[in-house]
Amino acid sequence: MALFGLTRSVSPEPLLRGDGLYLRPATPGDFSSWTRLRATSRAFLEPWEPTWPDDDLTQAAFRRRLRRQDEDMARDEAYAFLIFDQTSDELLGGITLGGVRRGVSQSGTLGYWMGAPHAGKRRMTRAVATTVEFAFSKLRLHRVEAACIPDNAPSMALLERNGFQREGYAREYLKIDGAWRDHVLFALVDGDFRARPMASKFV
Repeated sequence: MALFGLTRSVSPEPLLRGDGLYLRPATPGDFSSWTRLRATSRAFLEPWEPTWPDDDLTQAAFRRRLRRQDEDMARDEAYAFLIFDQTSDELLGGITLGGVRRGVSQSGTLGYWMGAPHAGKRRMTRAVATTVEFAFSKLRLHRVEAACIPDNAPSMALLERNGFQREGYAREYLKIDGAWRDHVLFALVDGDFRARPMASKFV
């Protein structure tokens, strides 16, 4: 997958290494493992995600996802990664640093999902730490934001473990599982990140 160099881009494509895992952009060869994990985790994920399109798990939809991933990275608008176990290469989930804004903002928004068999093992905590380091050290962002449905205590806890601070409460902030849901707003700024020890690295 090429980075088209339309604006500011990362080249070669980033491979991020964390504690016991690594992150990389999806490729066509990931379709089988991705669709299998998403399908088996559907009941677990749907309460926390936008409504899935009818064709979400098809190969055609996956190709569109890859095309959008490439275009977003080339334009420095979003960076989507799949998360893999470092030892077994098993797909664990996904994480995206999206809505990248430059100029006076220099910020982005974090979103993530973990397959049901791998949840509750602090793997996403480590994946967030790895992505945050990429955001601040490679992309030179100043601020990374995230939002959680108030009922999602595990997600809020993992953000706080990574140094994110609660900054507010947004009513009917995002349409999740077919309904407009309130969200708790979190953010981590570069100065806070620099003051915390981070174990991950990217190559």
